[in-house]
Amino acid sequence: MVKKDVFMVKSFSLTSLSEVSGVVSQLADLHDEKVLIHISSFIHNSVLVQTLKTQLLTSLPKAKIVLLRHDDKTTTSLELFIVENELDPQEMSDTIVHELFLQNQNQNATLKEYRDKLFNRYFTDHLTNLPNMYKLRKDLDENDDFSLIIVNIDNFRTINNFYGFIVGDYVIEACGKYLKEVISHERIYRLTGDEFALVLNHSLGFYELKEHLSELYKKLKDIKIVYQGMDIYIDLTMASCVNSQIDNIFSKVSMALKYAKQIGVPFWIYENRMNFELEYERNLYLSGIVRDAVNKSKIFPYFQAIMDTKTRKIVKYECLARLLDANEKILSPLLFIPVAKNIKIYSTVTRMIIDKSFAMFEENSFEFSVNLSIDDIMNEEIFYYILEKLKTSSASSRVIFEILESEVIQDFQKVTRFISEVRRYGAKIAIDDFGNGYSNFSYLTKMNPDYIKIDGEIIKDIDVDKTAYIVVETIVEFAKKLGIKTVAEYVHSSMVMDKVGELGIDYSQGYYIDEPSIYLKKK
Repeated sequence: MVKKDVFMVKSFSLTSLSEVSGVVSQLADLHDEKVLIHISSFIHNSVLVQTLKTQLLTSLPKAKIVLLRHDDKTTTSLELFIVENELDPQEMSDTIVHELFLQNQNQNATLKEYRDKLFNRYFTDHLTNLPNMYKLRKDLDENDDFSLIIVNIDNFRTINNFYGFIVGDYVIEACGKYLKEVISHERIYRLTGDEFALVLNHSLGFYELKEHLSELYKKLKDIKIVYQGMDIYIDLTMASCVNSQIDNIFSKVSMALKYAKQIGVPFWIYENRMNFELEYERNLYLSGIVRDAVNKSKIFPYFQAIMDTKTRKIVKYECLARLLDANEKILSPLLFIPVAKNIKIYSTVTRMIIDKSFAMFEENSFEFSVNLSIDDIMNEEIFYYILEKLKTSSASSRVIFEILESEVIQDFQKVTRFISEVRRYGAKIAIDDFGNGYSNFSYLTKMNPDYIKIDGEIIKDIDVDKTAYIVVETIVEFAKKLGIKTVAEYVHSSMVMDKVGELGIDYSQGYYIDEPSIYLKKK
């Protein structure tokens, strides 16, 4: 109930976001007043309501805001009351209850009308007012002859992270409106997150569907959305499935959407020969193997010898991750490392390899190298774990951390910080696979490594490929001028070994010298 010490002074009706600033500016003279504000809308999480609430609280810091619901989907109402005395929580509650009571009294809706409203709310997405996923499933259950198309906003997470969730919601709303404006033959639904669904009331064959998606994409590419005078451009990716088999249609269309995004095409149609189900089964199977290996400490290093090219003596080893599965089979890191990253246990794998490598070389005098990804270096937990290991280990001055050169480094400041800290304990730095991926010589000047490991894909052909020989020669000459030692990878034959010596490469590694093993080759 609005009491005698609470009286209305202003009321407004808003239909668009552009009106918010004008309304708030009209209330600026009430900055120091105690005010109670009722905002009535069909949904509370719309961009308009959330923007209005935020700007009101900024302009009127003493305001108490109450969100109420009404059935008008197009208008948001605002009522502002001056409060002569401080409203305690119970008074606020009484006011809200009274307002809701008045709303219910004024509706005078029949039971059927009330049921219809509930039904519509259940099957309607509150942000876009489009039918939702529940309505889509209901409609498809009642119809055997249809074509389903999923539409996804590209890079929507980036929009949310860069502009904020209010703008993200606005983009979703605007995209829904745009779809309604330009699409006439399909029913449109809002699914979860950044996805919409389009349904045709008849099924299309593969080539008809392909042509339809092609025409549809022409209407939906490079959509411009204007938010408070700022242009935001979005692209959409689409996917569909020929409706000859309705079983698991959502799963199949989702697979096609994922594939379209992976290969960077505007749309894709699911085909049975794509075998996504087998890929998912394989991922589940490997996830179980990797998790089990981590729990049972069945991930460990193999060691491959590195030879001094001049003396032909083994002087150091590279530690290479391996996994032993339940069948006593050894798995390569190419197989299990991506899985470990996807199931969020990669940092545990890294710690396991670090621990076991240090334990091995604390028992001898060899230098040894441990591979680190950029993810490892960027991970604060791993960073401090390595520093703690260096503080306590007797092998700290003999460890070499190999950083993969083919990975993009976006934050060189963190990388140089890592290099600086580990060098305090005598550790050294190597750039792995140099000559592959993102190679450039400025990379060397920024990181100032102790070693360059020249990519094996170049080394393996230097005895027969003149271009490869010249590339390696250039890398070696540049490294010598900077005082950086070089290591040749993939030395697989005596002919390649001879060329490595001829080029003056300091160290050699490969199957000609030693195969990775759980044991150390001492000679």
